[in-house]
Amino acid sequence: MFINFWYPACLSEELSERPLKVKMLGCNFALFRDENGEAHCLSNVCIHRGGSLACQGDAAPGKVVGNNIQCPYHGWQFDKNGDCVSIPSRGMEAKIPPKAKIDSYPVQEKYNIIFVFLGDLPEEDRPPLLDAVEYGQEGWAANIQTYDLETSYQRSIENAIDPAHNEYVHPTHGFSGDRPDYSVPKLELIEEEWGVGFMADYESSGTPDEEYSKLRDKQTTQAGSGTFGPSQFWTRIHPSGSFFMHQYSYDLPVDENTTRVFLVNMRNAGLDNDMGARLRARNLIVAQQDIDVLAEVEPIQTPYDITNEFMVPADSCIVKYRDHIKSYEKRGWRIDVKKMNADLATGKIVHAIPSPRRRIEDGWVLDEVPLLNQE
Repeated sequence: MFINFWYPACLSEELSERPLKVKMLGCNFALFRDENGEAHCLSNVCIHRGGSLACQGDAAPGKVVGNNIQCPYHGWQFDKNGDCVSIPSRGMEAKIPPKAKIDSYPVQEKYNIIFVFLGDLPEEDRPPLLDAVEYGQEGWAANIQTYDLETSYQRSIENAIDPAHNEYVHPTHGFSGDRPDYSVPKLELIEEEWGVGFMADYESSGTPDEEYSKLRDKQTTQAGSGTFGPSQFWTRIHPSGSFFMHQYSYDLPVDENTTRVFLVNMRNAGLDNDMGARLRARNLIVAQQDIDVLAEVEPIQTPYDITNEFMVPADSCIVKYRDHIKSYEKRGWRIDVKKMNADLATGKIVHAIPSPRRRIEDGWVLDEVPLLNQE
């Protein structure tokens, strides 16, 4: 798992008047809206006595007081910047020490999703968010969906950029391996600063949905996928010369073995609600096919050494993606999960993802997550 990228925390509708506790990169965070409805994200652990600022479900709720979040344990309040603004036990006139602060993270709300930048890079140096360019454009409609995977985010991403699995995993994307002449053509890779992808032509048996089938005008579908950062990817599906579906997937590594997928599915035909419902249903069927396969893949996480898997030419995009992963590690952005989990197992240590303020300020109570290969 990596710091210094944008991650989807929750759907916009999931964050209402109560603070929301969300686990990302193995750490807990508190999301809340201020009086103007603007979303904010802080490290969830109150530095006083370890209270949880936010909640899951109806358990031990914190609350928002004006524009601040209040710890339910002793009433300490923190503003959107992570500064403590109230320590009730000290009285109203007491000066609050500068060290009374917690990490606050940049937030942007797009595509009905709340994204959080989890890292300490200044704004001008941050990798961008994968842009769903058609969102809000005339002639396009959107579906926003989520689903969960009991596997690592990297397995999910590599599944998306694997052209060979469609023939066997998705019956409507191929012929279930029944064609004796089946093969994957050489991929012409699309290499960009933050990722790699490809486009290819597929023959397929087609969907059983008759209404959806009417949007197709040929047996061959042009499609492909590409990565963006460690855990985002795009997919372009062109079932005809005029019907396009462009998908943008934002994967959240909840921890090293659990992933929540946020899918923004764009289409330029069948814009009515009925077709939207049909496509949502189809997306979930296809996603479940991937979920069922990935649930049985061993090991759960992608092997660190590429020689522990036997790669073939159809895996060329995956090999390039792993090169990108290595480059993020060389920048010192990879979390040392083994060390982090060992600390957590003691029951005495909790970490925080470093926020941008840590680059310019000292005096933090919580230790940063341990990182590999820091330069």
